[in-house]
Amino acid sequence: MFETDRESVNLAQDRSVGVTTVGGGAPFASPPTGRRPRKGIGWPARLEIALMTGPTLIVFLTFVIFPVAMAAYYGFFNWQGYGPPTEFVGLSNYVLIFQDGTFVDALQHNAAIVVLSLVIQGPAAVLLALLLNRKMRGQTLIRVLVFVPYVISEVVVGTAWSLMLQGNGAFNAFLQKVGLGWLESDWLADPKRAIWTLMGILTWKYIGFAVILFLAGLQGIPDELTEAAAIDGASYWQIQRRITLPLLGPTLRIWAFLSMIGALQLFDLVYIIWGQYVSSTAGTSTMATYMLTNGRNAGEYGYGNAVAVVLFFISLVAALIYQRFVLRRDTAGAITGGKN
Repeated sequence: MFETDRESVNLAQDRSVGVTTVGGGAPFASPPTGRRPRKGIGWPARLEIALMTGPTLIVFLTFVIFPVAMAAYYGFFNWQGYGPPTEFVGLSNYVLIFQDGTFVDALQHNAAIVVLSLVIQGPAAVLLALLLNRKMRGQTLIRVLVFVPYVISEVVVGTAWSLMLQGNGAFNAFLQKVGLGWLESDWLADPKRAIWTLMGILTWKYIGFAVILFLAGLQGIPDELTEAAAIDGASYWQIQRRITLPLLGPTLRIWAFLSMIGALQLFDLVYIIWGQYVSSTAGTSTMATYMLTNGRNAGEYGYGNAVAVVLFFISLVAALIYQRFVLRRDTAGAITGGKN
């Protein structure tokens, strides 16, 4: 009886200080009733973070944020490129951009290039990647040949294609030799064909990058999954549709993002092949070529800076929307420490 009373008193005392004993055994702490306060980051850790991120942040602010801010500032002036800007015009340059039908046409061309790049290059690159992912003779040589156009300079590519696709160029001569002379055309000046000519050149130039990217994604798919599906009786194309393509989804979405941003900012090949004047009449002008033609080449640097700001924000909005609705599923899985 006395032992029982003593144990009850000890239990009550232990509970009053947050310790519980069971049957006279070793005490253990009761679970905390509130959240433990977070410990602040010490100065050594803060200094390490500053040293690691400081140089990158300085470079980003100097070469990205500062030029964009200065372009936005100059866009409010009628400035000829020398001396401090003094003729303030407010939003007139920005309003004039969207009132100019030439810019609207260039914007539509960029949108068409974005869509056609995804529709043409994506499926073609996936098929080539699936083909080159299989064991075959000359596999390495084919991979190199597919990737070589991507590493060739845009100047070389543009000059070579502009010479071959002229009215009396090598491409029309080849069509005559093989008995397809009825297909001859002015591939660069005909507005009905020029945009498709541009897409053919872009596909030839950049499909190698997509193929290498997809091949890297295919290497991360376990062979056990496809082998198990084959044992269960799935055909080759069923395996690719049900297993390979879904698992290749993150790589496909990253490539589509890069292709979209590159198409919105397309400049070099269009300017080299068509020049600053022919591109608008042939239907291949882009926002970047419009910026150069109506900005620097016209001596209207304030207007050109306004066009650059518009191009920047169009690309930024497109990137944010794509990340919000398409890349979110990939980025969400890569973040740790979130709520389950």
